[in-house]
This record gives sequence, C-alpha cells and structure tokens, in this order.
Amino acid sequence: MKNLITLIALALMPAAALAEEAAPPPKWSIAIHGGAGTLNRDAMTPEKRAEYEAALQNALDAGAKVLAEGGSAMDAIKAAIIPMEDSPLFNAGKGAVFTWDGTNELDSSIMDGRDRSAGAVAGVKTVKNPILLADTVRTQSEHVMLMGAGAEAFAAEKSFAVTPPEYFATPGRREALERMKAEQLSALDVDLKFGTVGAVALDQSGNLAAGTSTGGMTGKRWGRVGDAPVIGAGTYADNRACAVSATGWGEYFLRVGVAHEICARLRFLMYVAPKEKLNELASEERPMKLIEEELFQGVADGVMADVAELGGDGGVILVTPEGHAIFSFNTSGMYRGRATSDGVNEVAIFGGEDKASATPDH
Repeated sequence: MKNLITLIALALMPAAALAEEAAPPPKWSIAIHGGAGTLNRDAMTPEKRAEYEAALQNALDAGAKVLAEGGSAMDAIKAAIIPMEDSPLFNAGKGAVFTWDGTNELDSSIMDGRDRSAGAVAGVKTVKNPILLADTVRTQSEHVMLMGAGAEAFAAEKSFAVTPPEYFATPGRREALERMKAEQLSALDVDLKFGTVGAVALDQSGNLAAGTSTGGMTGKRWGRVGDAPVIGAGTYADNRACAVSATGWGEYFLRVGVAHEICARLRFLMYVAPKEKLNELASEERPMKLIEEELFQGVADGVMADVAELGGDGGVILVTPEGHAIFSFNTSGMYRGRATSDGVNEVAIFGGEDKASATPDH
C-alpha cells in the first residue's frame, strides 16, 4: 500500500519538479602544478615543504573558490596561476630563471575549451603576470601568439603596467646561472625541477580551460622557446576531450605535442568506447568512475611514456568533462594539487603522496 501511495504521488508531481529532483548537482574540478623534476625527499626540509604546500594550497583555493561560486573555468585557471606567478618559489613571473644574458624572459599560454580560442606570449620581460597578457591576446587580438618586443608593445597598448626587470630577479636563480657558467653545467644540472606553473579546470557549465606559465630553462640562449607557450604542446583545452597543462623538458614536449596528443587520444577513446559500452563493464566492485579513471590515466601515462622514450621528463595535469582530475609524471616528483565539487582537496609533492581519489561520484 505504501509503495502504491508513493507511485501515485510521483504521478501527480509536476514534471518540472521531477526533473529538478532527478538532476545531479553541477560538478566542477580543478588541478594545478608548480613544476616537475628530480626532487630529493632528503633535501626537502620540513620548513621548505610547508612553504611549497602553502603556496600550492593558496593557488588551489583561489581557483576552487571561483568554480564553487559558479565562475568560469577560464577565470578559475587565471585565479590559480596568478598567485604562482607572484611567488618566488616557482619558475614563472617573480622567481623566473635567468637567460644566458642575465635577463628573465617569460612565456605563457591559455586556451578555452568551449571554442578552442587561445592566446600565448613568449619572451616578454616587463609583464608581471604573463597569463593575463596571453588571455588578452586571445580576447583582444586576431592572433594566437605574440613574442618579444611585439608582445610588450601589445601589452602597452592594452594598458598593462610596465614591470621593472628587477622585480622578477631572485638571488637563488641568479646563483644558478652563475654556477652554470662557472662550472660549465647544463640547465638540467642546476635546475633540479622544472618550475613551470599551470592549471586546468572544469566549471559548473561543463566548460574546460587550461593555462601554463614559465620562465623557461636556466641559461637559455638565442631566444629559446619551450613548450609552455605553444598551443598543443604545453597547453590544450577542448570540451570534447580534456584540458591539459604540461611541465618538463620543453624540447621533448614539443616533439610529442603532449597536450594535444592527450586530448586527441581521449577523443578517440571516447569514440571507440562510449559511455554505453563502458556501462556494460561497470559493476558494484568496479563502478563506472573507476573504469573511466583507469582509462584516462592510462592515456596520460602513455603519452608521458612517449616523452620518456625520447629522453625527456616532466609531467602533466588534466581535467576531463566527467570531472576527473589526473596527474601523470615520469620524474620523482611534481608540485601539484587538485580539488573537486565532491570534496577532494589535496596538494602533494613527491610520487605516491596523493591522498584521495580525484574522481567525482556521478
């Protein structure tokens, strides 16, 4: 009798109310990185570790707040990247590495997964937050990438303040350049990590975005540009597949086209194994979210294996339309963090430290 009453009540309930009751709450997800590389646990003091974790958490919280309040993925990744550009702990903005000539040259890129609009700048020296200039290239020019003096002229035209070169310089980065020259070392010998920063996000409207910012490699010469400002190598976002930001040895990430390669493989995977097929494999022991996470993680790991096979190292972060926030790196560590609408909120440094699943219930 009780079941009959329930059925009658449901039948009488307005269709709109039923739809509202059945609709799952909107989900959001964000992942950030602050560089990957050969990180030594023994050399990481508790004080230094706490400093990095606090900086990562600050950036993660800034991006997550935008998403939780219904903001766009584009605004969230800018909110997350700016604090890392402003922190001397990372190789982006303040604290960027020095070129061979003793200057700081900054690269950045950003991409909107809704329409695949993108903007990038390379080799700028007087812009405090290159990620904002990259986004202005995306929204206020007909171009995708601007470089050097031209990018700075564009910045001035768009009323960006001129930041003096001394703002970016830090003693530790200068010492690394001097040691590199004095001991005839390679950039890899003085840079134990690639401090590039980045963020990827899914907002409550289902849109994806990605952004990356870096100072490049210590002692870089001849206007060297790595993968960070190159759309498809260091940054890519497509609502049909994923959003990716990379960090690592740029020459190899360029050769593999890492960010686009991951998105392309995910699109193909979704074509050959749509949700309907995956649902057939799901069970109580292996729910859909676990199957998806394993498949998406495998794609990212496969592309990073390609990088390693060529001789490169580094890592990637990615977020999918389903809300998965995934890390993949072939180094001993990557400064990273992720947060989702399901309550995941964590930062980590070394491999194996992630404390919670990144996949939401859906």
